[in-house]
Amino acid sequence: MLESLKNRVLEANLFLERNRLITLTWGNASAIDRPSGLVVIKPSGVSYAEMKAEDMVVVRLSDGNVVEGALNPSSDTPTHLVLYRAFPSIGGVIHTHSTFATSFAQAKAPIPALGTTHADHFLGEIPVTRSMTPEEIRSDYEANTGLVITELFEKCSIDPNEMPAVLVASHGVFNWGPTVEKAAENALVTERCAEMALYGKMLGSDMKPISDELLGKHYFRKHGKNAYYGQKEQK
Repeated sequence: MLESLKNRVLEANLFLERNRLITLTWGNASAIDRPSGLVVIKPSGVSYAEMKAEDMVVVRLSDGNVVEGALNPSSDTPTHLVLYRAFPSIGGVIHTHSTFATSFAQAKAPIPALGTTHADHFLGEIPVTRSMTPEEIRSDYEANTGLVITELFEKCSIDPNEMPAVLVASHGVFNWGPTVEKAAENALVTERCAEMALYGKMLGSDMKPISDELLGKHYFRKHGKNAYYGQKEQK
């Protein structure tokens, strides 16, 4: 199981690079095996051109200790672990500093839901966290990054399955999904929606968000028990 998961995590990381969501080593992907409580994550600071499946690092969800792998895990591992603990339905986490989405994060502005492309994937604007306090930055910074995300989702009653994306103020982007592949897809869609939102705002500064009716129509036709977009799975 873990050997397969290592290959999938490697491929998710390479997907990020192929789609220009990653510059240098600015980002990471992970996946969790829920039955064993083990998380596979990219090693810290390793070039994408050199990464192999066997370089992926396995850590315990419970304490973050490395149980397999010769390299150090990503420095963002504590953030991933907080998200896995808080959102039990997710199977993969992605972190990027993709250009357009990170521009919104640095502006401390949510990505507005302006059109149906956004609505197909996210039920509302992509939210941005509050700024971290000096104490949160000094102490357990990476874990506290995860905690400001989960605080936002709890405080605002946001369902992480309906909003698999968040901007961390002054920092970057986190995405997740039921699988690491879906999390990587969500990262790509987040970046494209941010790009379209920025260009749309430039073209019409008084642009209004998509109507609730159109937002719900597009989101729920692709998600939920009554979804009808795409093909039914063959039994």
